[in-house]
Amino acid sequence: MNRVDSENPDRHGRDEPLTGHALRDIKDAADLYQSGSFKLQIDALLPNVRPKESGQQQLDHFLFALRTHCISIPSIAPQNPMVAAKALAKQGIAVPFASPLPPRDAKWKVAFEPPSEICVIGSWANGIAVKKQNGNRFSVDLCVEMPEALFQEKDYLDGRFFHKKSYYLAVLAQSISTSFDVDTFYSSVLGDPRLTTLVLRPRNGSVSHDFYKTHAEVHVIPVLPQSSPLSLTRLSPSHPNVRIPSSSSSSSFPTPIYNNAILLSTHAKDALMSTYRLKNALPAFHDAYTLLRVWANQRGYGDGELCVRGFEGKGPFWAGLLQYLISGEEVVGTKSGSAKLRRPLGKGLSSYQLFKAALDFLAKQKFGETPTFVKTANGHRYTPEEYITHHPAVFVDETSTINFLSGVPLTSLDLLSHDAKETLEHLSNPGTSSDPFAECFLNGRFQLSSRFDAVIRVDLSQASRNQSASALVEHGSSDAALLASISSILRQGLGNRTQAIAILQPVTPCHPISSAESPSTSTIHIGLIYDPAHAFRLVDHGPSAEDQDSNVAQEFRHLWGRRAELRRFKDGRITESVVWEVATSDERAHIPVSIVRHLLQLHFGISAEYARTFQTPFDSMLRLPDDVRRLHRATGGFKAALTAFDGVVRSLKALDEQLPLALLNVSPISDYLRYTSTFAPLPIPASALTELPESLRFLPTIPIILEFEKSSKWPDDLKAIQKIKLAFFEIIAQTLMASNPQLKASVAIANSSNPFQGCATLEIFTADGWSFSAFIWHDREATLLDRIIDPSKMFVSPSDQKYNAREQREAKAAQELYTRRFIHAPRHHRAIANLCHKYNAYSGTVRLVKRWLAAHWLLQTHVSDEAIEIVCARPFVGGKQGSTESAATVPHSKERGFSLVLEFLKDWKWEEPLCLPLYEDDATVAAPDVWTSNGPDTIAAHRLRAFTREAIRVLRNAETDLDIKSLFLHSTDDYDIVIQLNPAILPRYYQNVNAESSVWTRDSHLGVTESTPRPGFDPLLLFLADLQNTFADTLKFFADPLGGDCIGAIWLPGLGAPRSFRALAGFSSKPLPKEDKAKVKELVMLNRQAVLDDIGRLGTGLVQKIIVHERM
Repeated sequence: MNRVDSENPDRHGRDEPLTGHALRDIKDAADLYQSGSFKLQIDALLPNVRPKESGQQQLDHFLFALRTHCISIPSIAPQNPMVAAKALAKQGIAVPFASPLPPRDAKWKVAFEPPSEICVIGSWANGIAVKKQNGNRFSVDLCVEMPEALFQEKDYLDGRFFHKKSYYLAVLAQSISTSFDVDTFYSSVLGDPRLTTLVLRPRNGSVSHDFYKTHAEVHVIPVLPQSSPLSLTRLSPSHPNVRIPSSSSSSSFPTPIYNNAILLSTHAKDALMSTYRLKNALPAFHDAYTLLRVWANQRGYGDGELCVRGFEGKGPFWAGLLQYLISGEEVVGTKSGSAKLRRPLGKGLSSYQLFKAALDFLAKQKFGETPTFVKTANGHRYTPEEYITHHPAVFVDETSTINFLSGVPLTSLDLLSHDAKETLEHLSNPGTSSDPFAECFLNGRFQLSSRFDAVIRVDLSQASRNQSASALVEHGSSDAALLASISSILRQGLGNRTQAIAILQPVTPCHPISSAESPSTSTIHIGLIYDPAHAFRLVDHGPSAEDQDSNVAQEFRHLWGRRAELRRFKDGRITESVVWEVATSDERAHIPVSIVRHLLQLHFGISAEYARTFQTPFDSMLRLPDDVRRLHRATGGFKAALTAFDGVVRSLKALDEQLPLALLNVSPISDYLRYTSTFAPLPIPASALTELPESLRFLPTIPIILEFEKSSKWPDDLKAIQKIKLAFFEIIAQTLMASNPQLKASVAIANSSNPFQGCATLEIFTADGWSFSAFIWHDREATLLDRIIDPSKMFVSPSDQKYNAREQREAKAAQELYTRRFIHAPRHHRAIANLCHKYNAYSGTVRLVKRWLAAHWLLQTHVSDEAIEIVCARPFVGGKQGSTESAATVPHSKERGFSLVLEFLKDWKWEEPLCLPLYEDDATVAAPDVWTSNGPDTIAAHRLRAFTREAIRVLRNAETDLDIKSLFLHSTDDYDIVIQLNPAILPRYYQNVNAESSVWTRDSHLGVTESTPRPGFDPLLLFLADLQNTFADTLKFFADPLGGDCIGAIWLPGLGAPRSFRALAGFSSKPLPKEDKAKVKELVMLNRQAVLDDIGRLGTGLVQKIIVHERM
């Protein structure tokens, strides 16, 4: 530091060193957040998800007025509950009695007295309210304490407390609705009338009480006073508190959920003070709680578009979770001693650290096995064994009163753990997501097709609701009992086939105060996340034959019904088992869904037509029509193609003694040999060729690379090398056919004017109908091409041999082809084949994406197959080296993989590199640009984004109407020109999305007698290539390479304006009309009709019609 700096401490804007807090923030941004921008994004998010100050004063005025009004409501004398309800009904107010309804001859009575106390509770009172998903209003919970005189000691029995509470709420509803200018509704969390509250919503523009700007609504919650006569000892989880007269064992069953619902009415103030103390003691609590609630809301663990079953109205759980992490857990005594306790985190963590600690706990906690008790001041109120015995999942608050997870199915907790794992993977490995912050906090996870491996939409209107009376009483409503039973049965039946099962339902809507019952749940979505190690097994084993009379065997047979049978297996075991018969790999991928459908039909009477999934429509997009497969007598498929390839390799290796050089390696470079072609390859034996109509004769050709041993006898001239290759092919063809008469081999020479480019290939046609196209790789070509492109690399003087500009352009084009075909293609093939073996769903994902891109006329012509295979690897490997299939972020079905790829393409910028750990010998690097050097350009990229956004919209709608085929239907209205081809002469037409079987009926093709196979012959692609070469400066063409019968074209921008005439302008032109001539007579315009005429002449015999769309 110089003298001036040392004497001027304010030169850099500070005169004191950085504080410890500031230094920690800097270090956290670099280490903890792994990005300075991530911390800035969090800092910007927090104020935007909290209530605004505007309108707060109006809300306070309303609350004060409401309090004044409620304590002045006149008393109502005790009376019979049904008589009291009838009196309110005459005023248009229904009493939301819980089940079982009060008897008409009830000995107890309901009454009303003004509240003994009214106060605001919950997150709003503590200043930690968080914006809900989907723009729903903030909840301002208003605790209304019912007077002690209204209750008796035994009101915990038979729902008497809930009935008195419901009547009290109805009286408040009647008085408030007639005295305030607000909309009043009942709201029953989870559809449970025992948890009904009164909702008061402001009216925009109200003269008296307009708190509309706060974007809040008031929830009036009647609660018990601290001095309630109800005995808390009678509300333990094991205590039976409902008597069913028709039951032979009256009052013999515990009612833990019922008891917990009563205890909730005693917990409001305790929860308020607990959170208040925690907020004041730990400055990071508020921000950590906000982050946790935002994360949860975006995944359906709260009020929103769809709610994960059991988490509606579970706001206190999230504060309790942070309390548990900070304070630690209470000792749980067992017969073997005290269990090992989780160490408290203390109060020194930052908000982000506390948030990640919460996710870590959720990801690792096995809720179905390990109970959780928050540290208490006075020990357990009820013994831990009572909670553990009567609740599937246990998370008890610090007062040792409330089980936060009461009524939450284990399936929902499994999903919670999975979501936490997935988020931690995104945060710990930023490369797995293009934007980890958005993935964690901004993007809602309500696109079910990208969240779950399988989604089943279940219509409950036909479900048999034959739940027991005890189940109805325990769960509070028929819907709740039904969904609890479905959750339990599915978790038992699927077992370890799934990592998580989600039951998602719409949030229970509010209902008018004139209606006692909340709307029933008509439709749910069941989401499955597969465990790839077990999801697709064919047999479920039960107890052995020796245990036929045991309870386990009876439960197994009850679970599976007629599907359970006694079987003997190869290892000699005889066991009860369920076998799932499948014929194809697609059917095997459907086993988990088949199990769900079977269990729903067996136990709930929900037939398959009411439990629908869109897996089957997706399968049909990758499968040839049934009549096409019948006409093709040969058996195709990827394994058959690989078997044929191995046979060709063995035949070529056997020729080493008869060839000048030994064959070192044969490398496959075709998507038919790496499981990623849209359709499984289908051979055509020569004997079957004459029986097939022209529109079914497409025979795919499979390229392979031949690598011979090195030799100094190769010439140093590129043109001579191509001739040597031609001679090699001739020798191989002759010796191959001589040694194996069943094979046919011939030398094919492509039509190319580039002398440096290899045009010769060896076509091999097997007896089974497979066609292979072989190229010879000679590494010396690369060096020779480099010398032509850059003469300075020659060893001889550049003046001794010169190449003109044309030859250098041809050499550069030949070098690009050489690099793509011989360097990148084999390496790419190995990487993609490895992904297909490593990830079960990767192959299907690639095939679906290719089918979709082809259907929208972009595949191959604008986006290469290899580029799509790399993009589809993104959801599987992300940016993480060594990713495994068990990772939470990896999809396990092709449908989910397809949806994830669409979500990535929606916002991906093609001009930016995509870095993936694709190759084994490299770390995460950008994918080679050789696969995108020819496209997509700006026009194609914009069209791709538009198609992607529309596809995502269709997928979201498909979750309700299951119209999957519309994803693959392509509109031609936005093309300037549509060229319709004759489908009868297109050998690939049968692959069309809308192929008409009448085109390939045998009767219309009886005159076809040609028996010579034409591997790879596709008139559409050949015609398209001619059009692109001829009209490259005039039109941009689009077509479906998979059976398309149309070619679309748009005029290039800028051709519509007149321009000066010049030779070799690149497009057909004509003089301007006389009336449009300007002063300069040399101006010309595009001659569109001449272009159309040229296209028609070029496609004579192929083109049926050219449709021109005139633009306004």
